Amino acid sequence: MKNITANSLLLLLSLCTLVPPAFAKEKNTPASVPEPMVTTTEHKASLNGNRVNYRVTAGETHLKDDKGNPAASIFSIAYTRTDVKNNSERPLMFVFNGGPGSSSVWMHLGVFGPKRVVLPSDAERVGAPPYPIETNPLSLLDVADLVFIDPVGTGYSKPLGDKEGKDFWGVKQDAEILSEFVRVYITRNKRWNSPKYLAGESYGTTRAAAMVKELQEGWGSIDLNGVLLISSILDFQTGDFTAGNDLPYMTFLPTYAATAWYHNALPDKSQYQDLESFLDEVRDFALTDYASVLLKGDLAQPAQIENVVNKLHQYTGLSKRYIEQTDLRINEFRFMKELLRDKGKVVGRLDSRYLGEDESQVSDSFEADPSSYAIDGAYTAALQHYMATDLQIDRDDPYHILSGDVFRNWDWIYGAGARSQGFLAMTPNLSRAMRQNKDFRVFVANGYYDLATPFFATEYSMNHHGMDTSRVTMKYYEAGHMMYIHHPSLEQLVKDIRAFMTNK
Repeated sequence: MKNITANSLLLLLSLCTLVPPAFAKEKNTPASVPEPMVTTTEHKASLNGNRVNYRVTAGETHLKDDKGNPAASIFSIAYTRTDVKNNSERPLMFVFNGGPGSSSVWMHLGVFGPKRVVLPSDAERVGAPPYPIETNPLSLLDVADLVFIDPVGTGYSKPLGDKEGKDFWGVKQDAEILSEFVRVYITRNKRWNSPKYLAGESYGTTRAAAMVKELQEGWGSIDLNGVLLISSILDFQTGDFTAGNDLPYMTFLPTYAATAWYHNALPDKSQYQDLESFLDEVRDFALTDYASVLLKGDLAQPAQIENVVNKLHQYTGLSKRYIEQTDLRINEFRFMKELLRDKGKVVGRLDSRYLGEDESQVSDSFEADPSSYAIDGAYTAALQHYMATDLQIDRDDPYHILSGDVFRNWDWIYGAGARSQGFLAMTPNLSRAMRQNKDFRVFVANGYYDLATPFFATEYSMNHHGMDTSRVTMKYYEAGHMMYIHHPSLEQLVKDIRAFMTNK
């Protein structure tokens, strides 16, 4: 697509580490399609102060195309509480991550599942195994059954028959096949009348919005009670640093400011009472003086430009000379490299609390995301160990944590045909869902230190496209993209989600 640049490619990946290609050319003839591999285990745990008995069904669901031919094998791990008399009206949550190209490991072992890999809370590097894998007492399994889904090309999910991975690697294609998985799941498990939620992180929020349209619109619809958007990216104009698009320079600014605040890089931090009031001031500047100068371009007066340079220096800690050299337009990757350059440090993208060191001190971007390589190995090892031991999954084929092949081959055109232009915008799907379903609600979790999907960009989305903001719950955490790594944020996040689901 014309508007997908190198920077926006990085924006959409939930993590920067790429794994080897998955399923790029894999084909199966119908005769060679094996039976689905499924394991079932029984467990007990103390969750949210309650003793919970539950069943885990981990395995493949084979889906067919509209002609009845094998289409895709979707791997999922489903948690169902077994000590309730009737679960037909019990809430059911379908959970996935983003990428596109990511498995569901992060939300699974980070926040929602009954097991959790415990990482240092304060942006410390994790290092080598062993990693602590513990019962997650904050899991939502006591109040909702959970289904973690791996899209085609991630986890163990793959195409079947004469299908290829590319048949499912696109905004609409992906939403269609995962919506079909939801339909088959609720049919086989007699859950049509259960309250239903979608929970996505990063590109998974884009996927959730696309699935809302596939599930709810038209006859025979599957109406949803709501969606949970963790580190949201819905309208890509807010995050795509392309020539002629000034919006991201405004939407990223409050996160730049929060990052400078955290690392004590502001010229005078003492003049601000707290982070929240500081960010309110930055928001106001971004929407007024800064927006005006960016939109005016060469029409801006010298006094207006000088004011903006001074304010950007005050809010970001970057030198006035550097700000002038960028033409007042600070790219996210340049900011991450420049903020602490004098100290030889770079800040993380997924979580700007993390710090790293590059071989080259003069480049304009980091060599790798410190907040990615700090945690990737722990989640990968923890999931493999958990599946092999607790869930008794005995497989030699690779589990694809994050597939670069999926991402590189993603079809970004959605709903406008071959002449599609402009930026992908998914918020209209949610506002339409609200108009068509009076009970449909939206929960949004934002990390102040998330430079992948900045919170001010999400605020922009929620305040446009006719969203009913009375049915939108916005929450903020002093952490990054995966705010649940930060222990206090995890505890508050779970409390906020529980309140959202009980509508309190």
